[in-house]
Amino acid sequence: MGQQELIPHLFRTEYRKIVSVLCKQFGFEQIEIAEDISSETFLTASQIWGLNGLPQNPVAWLYNVAKNKAINHLKRVAVFQNKIRPDLKSGYEEKYEQKIDLSSQNISDSQLQMMFAICHPAISQEAQIGLSLRILCGFGIEEIADAFLTNKETINKRLFRAKEKLREEKIKIEIPPSFQIEERLETVLTTIYLLFNEGYYSECQNMTLRKDLCLEAMRLCYMLVEYKITNKPLVNALFALMCFHASRFDARLDKNGEPVLYEEQDTNLWNLEMISKGAYYLNCSAKGNEISKYHLEASIAYWGTQKTDSEEKWENVLQLYDQLLQIEYSPIAALNRTFALSKIKGKKEAITEAEKLNLIDNPFYFCLLGELYADMDNIKAIQNFQKALDVAKTNVGRQTIQKKMKILSPGIK
Repeated sequence: MGQQELIPHLFRTEYRKIVSVLCKQFGFEQIEIAEDISSETFLTASQIWGLNGLPQNPVAWLYNVAKNKAINHLKRVAVFQNKIRPDLKSGYEEKYEQKIDLSSQNISDSQLQMMFAICHPAISQEAQIGLSLRILCGFGIEEIADAFLTNKETINKRLFRAKEKLREEKIKIEIPPSFQIEERLETVLTTIYLLFNEGYYSECQNMTLRKDLCLEAMRLCYMLVEYKITNKPLVNALFALMCFHASRFDARLDKNGEPVLYEEQDTNLWNLEMISKGAYYLNCSAKGNEISKYHLEASIAYWGTQKTDSEEKWENVLQLYDQLLQIEYSPIAALNRTFALSKIKGKKEAITEAEKLNLIDNPFYFCLLGELYADMDNIKAIQNFQKALDVAKTNVGRQTIQKKMKILSPGIK
């Protein structure tokens, strides 16, 4: 990998680690400084590596430069001059050198602690996801704006307000006490879940699937699985859910990047290793007494990876959706349930149930109705696809809908 490809790659993988360690050291009061030092580290790399070539160990080079920049910053600030200056005479630099710890263990610990701090209920879910993308995933402001279908100015303001709130509330960057883990963990998992969904059901104008968002969500969740205190059934269930969905990444889009409906997917493209991993973590999630929405969604996703189209499969899926809706009602879950219902009870009953939902702003709602009406009443099918077209939010989605309409009525352009 050449320098031009390596620096963006390292920015994606190492920026978040450096920021997390420095934030843990400085606190939220100086989060912007931690971000600036991390960004300056990569700017220095692009300048020096361009002149001198790549160092033998680029990651170690970045960590060393970031550490030196952090120490140099502390020398310059007034707090350092007024309160810590006397310590310089007693070897303070050596003491601080040890505190800026960029070992793999401290990086992992810092990222976990930052995850809980960012997902504090004092700030909104949108802000939690935005900060997670920025600090824990190394996403640029423009990328975050694309994920939220908004502009850079809005994202900058949102992140600024969130950081101010964290400072005002004096949120500590730490794993909460054990008695608070359960409460805070739920917020962390919600953020990871929403982050995965941002990627899996992307509304970005140019794509329907953002694998990078999904993989970042999986990385964060796996950190929780690996950490003894947070390795709980709920966490395993969420990780299993993401594994099952991720197993069908390659089958969800065709060679032109357009979405492929579940029933039309090439099952040979499903990742069997990822399915097996999902099954393992789903089994791990069964150790507790609680059945959460993640358990039920993971179980539904498991059946979605089974190639059979048997009645047993769809009966199980339908029952799982019924349980899910009792635990936590969601219009999307109710919509997905009607698809399973059509497999068991037929299209007519499914249409009756679907039309009760009346999700007039949701393109998937009209697409499902279009699919259910197809071959039964093509006029109504086309009408629903047209409504889906009117509310579709992505160019890719519109193209897919237009193809469906053209199949039903070849004269449509």
